Parts: sequence; C-alpha cells; structure tokens
Amino acid sequence: MSNKIGVVAIVVDDPAEAAERINSLLSQYSNIVVGRMGIPYKEKNISIISVIVDGSTDEISALTGKLGSIKGVNVKTAFSSKNF
Repeated sequence: MSNKIGVVAIVVDDPAEAAERINSLLSQYSNIVVGRMGIPYKEKNISIISVIVDGSTDEISALTGKLGSIKGVNVKTAFSSKNF
C-alpha cells in the first residue's frame, strides 16, 4: 500500500482539558508523524496544532478519527496528490 503525505490541522477549544489525550494519541502514532507545531493562542484560550504525517490513508484516518472524537477538538486533513 502506498503512503500519503499530508497535514493534520487541529483546533483545540479547551487546551487544558484535551492536551493530555491529544499528546497521548500523537505519541501512539509517532511512526507516521514527521513533525508538529503547536501554537497556544492564550488571549482566546485555544490552541492550534499542525501535524505533518506520512502514512497509509488507513493509519492517518485512524489518528484523525480518534483526535476528532475528543470533546472540543476539531480536525481537518489535507493530502498531497502524490502517492509515495
């Protein structure tokens, strides 16, 4: 199966509540995580995280599905059109 490269955008409405679960999931899926950048927007009490991923669509979908099931977490994914 070929891999896809993409970016997972995560907007966290309540960082204090969700941070531990998000970090745990990203650690569990570290084999497909190329890199990540998190920006706390303290004035609005939200966080925005971008995660670069390289994996099968099944692996990436499993990660994003679990992230999206966390209360107050919104997830969107964009993929490269190339297969690797």
